[in-house]
Amino acid sequence: MESFVFPGLATRVVFGSGTIARVGDEVRRLGHGRALVLSTPHQHGEAEALAASLGDLAAGVFAGAAMHTPVEVTERAVAAYRESGATAVVSLGGGSTTGLGKAIALRTGADQVVVPTTYAGSEMTDILGETKDGEKTTKRSPEIRPETVVYDVDLTLTLPVGLTVTSAMNALAHAMEAFYAPDRSPVITLMARDALVAFRDGIPALIADPRDKAARARALYGAWCCSTALGYVQMALHHKLAHVFGGSFDTPHAETHTVLLPYTTAYNEAVAGAELRPIADAFGADTAAGALWDFATAVGAPIGLSAIGIAEADLDRAAEIAVKNAYANPRPIDRASIRALLQAAFEGRRPEV
Repeated sequence: MESFVFPGLATRVVFGSGTIARVGDEVRRLGHGRALVLSTPHQHGEAEALAASLGDLAAGVFAGAAMHTPVEVTERAVAAYRESGATAVVSLGGGSTTGLGKAIALRTGADQVVVPTTYAGSEMTDILGETKDGEKTTKRSPEIRPETVVYDVDLTLTLPVGLTVTSAMNALAHAMEAFYAPDRSPVITLMARDALVAFRDGIPALIADPRDKAARARALYGAWCCSTALGYVQMALHHKLAHVFGGSFDTPHAETHTVLLPYTTAYNEAVAGAELRPIADAFGADTAAGALWDFATAVGAPIGLSAIGIAEADLDRAAEIAVKNAYANPRPIDRASIRALLQAAFEGRRPEV
């Protein structure tokens, strides 16, 4: 047994079916009398319904959350938050809305209650990725981590199959990096292993029957495990590259993680094969990278950077951005190696280790 430090989980979790009805209780439990409900424009109707159910607790709705958390959107949201008289936010939706809630909390000290509706898995983390002037930067701070997460399986029953698949792959990327993180612990490794099985079994079942409630519960549990894992370890190459494409090329968040995942895994598996072996074992493949590519292919996930709007001519610029700042990673990073990784990801072939 290696030595390790585990700081303990800081976020309260309410998991089950119909748990959205408990959001008001969780806001009060945190000591607040007014909360601003956040969503994307697409989920404005659901946010209004949640606000109506909160009654006097609701200080209004801000339905302007956007992908990659643009700073200009955050500035408008902070102004709306201050004007509303709220002292907390309720973030209903996927990673875009969760990110906006975190950005508001960082600037105002607001408490957060997050109600995820996808499997993207940012709700348990102390990480905020913000976009400004065409680049995405990442911050980590205790003030960013939400106080409470309410997981309601019922809210995922209508999640489209395509988003089900890509947000699950996004979550699996969190687990993958947790396996080789220098600050990993047995608790985090166990959660990452559990997530592999939950998604391995849950996603094919949901493709067959998107309203399979037991499979939805398995997948949402997997998302919680992955989100928790990411929230307690360092990020490395995979998340850096996802931020490069999202921030500088405006690619869709979950799809970007999905496409990159087998190739970033292969890059680090060359030096961290033992740490990543649980992925290969869970899916019955020869390598972890091959396992993730095989799974993505089997569940109909997008394959290749061209599937998310990246041209081959973009790869040089992406490689330059990726190596501009130093960051920790199991395998050393240099421009030529990253450019080769991106070429493989562009072509979409099964990665070799």
